[in-house]
Amino acid sequence: MRTLYFDCFAGASGDMILGALIDLGLDQDDFLRQLRSLNVPDDCISFDRVDRSGISAAKVNVIVPEETKHRHLHHIEEIINSSDLSGTVKSRAIKIFTNLAAAEAKVHGIEVKNVHFHEVGALDAITDIVGACVGFEMLGIEQFACSKIHVGSGFVEMEHGRFPVPPPAVAELLRNVPIYTTDIEGELITPTGAAIIATLCSSYGGIPEMKVEQMGYGAGTRQYDRFPNVIRLMVGQSEEVRKSGGSTEELILLETNIDDQSPQVTGFAMEQAFELGALDCWLTPIHMKKSRPGVVFSVLCTPSVKERLMEMLYTETTTLGIRRTLIKRHSLERRSEGVQTDYGTICVKFAMMHDKIVNVMPEFEEVRKAALEHGVSFETVNAAARSAFGKAA
Repeated sequence: MRTLYFDCFAGASGDMILGALIDLGLDQDDFLRQLRSLNVPDDCISFDRVDRSGISAAKVNVIVPEETKHRHLHHIEEIINSSDLSGTVKSRAIKIFTNLAAAEAKVHGIEVKNVHFHEVGALDAITDIVGACVGFEMLGIEQFACSKIHVGSGFVEMEHGRFPVPPPAVAELLRNVPIYTTDIEGELITPTGAAIIATLCSSYGGIPEMKVEQMGYGAGTRQYDRFPNVIRLMVGQSEEVRKSGGSTEELILLETNIDDQSPQVTGFAMEQAFELGALDCWLTPIHMKKSRPGVVFSVLCTPSVKERLMEMLYTETTTLGIRRTLIKRHSLERRSEGVQTDYGTICVKFAMMHDKIVNVMPEFEEVRKAALEHGVSFETVNAAARSAFGKAA
């Protein structure tokens, strides 16, 4: 599986991650072309080379007009969903913003739908998060890992006052993530950086066993004496993938039995599980005590979102207890590639085993959208995408 490793010895921010992705060799013209569908003007984004304590790094500057209005999550979802970006990019970006909203809601004691994003609702933050997801797709990243995160120290001035580092929302996002502090003062990891990493990464610690193929450095704005304020991204294939044709990761399986709840409520809880970052969610019919029909509500997730999902289950269902099981999942290396058809560009996902393609599946949402726009059947577009992929393979 093609893996990206966040080396956060100087923390992380959205613009630092963007810079490192550019340093990894992204085609800047293609990158900007995709961001145009967010109505971000080209002249609002610039790329520089800078020096940070002897390390040459890419610096991405995002300067957009100052906004006075605050956005809710549904406003940001509308901006992302109305773009021409791929289904994978949209899904990842919305999950990141959803987790960010959940953290803000937890800190302020309000519902997610009522969260005002304040600073992170501005167009520059939307550009950072969506831009990062665009870069991950362009590089074909399927698995994310991260080092322990250097969060900085001291205090930071925010809209509501002076807060310790890491600020409350960042601390909430980094639950169950290994962090540390040193004598370096300042907020080294921002809400956007924390949200991207906490949403996507399935493991934390040392560099996973992998063959590193690319390495990029993204610069932060502040400069320190004898301390490089950069993030390092490493990209490559895990050793296990190259040897066995697949990879193994540790996941959490949450399960609970329910027999006293409306199916409508259960369906809503399933939707919430996916919005909060569940990898999969399913129901299994069972018969419980007193011959009552019920279901096993199962949720598969990474350790980083386990607590949020458990809180959702206790809030949205009638359960009084949840079983937690640490499991190992083996999966094939997965990649994606856009193909040209008579109905537009369609993203095709495919799996690899020992360098051979063993499964091909056009992205459902993109096929659906193209079929509706052109007035043809779903299968017509689906077959066209498969045929185009077969010719290109």
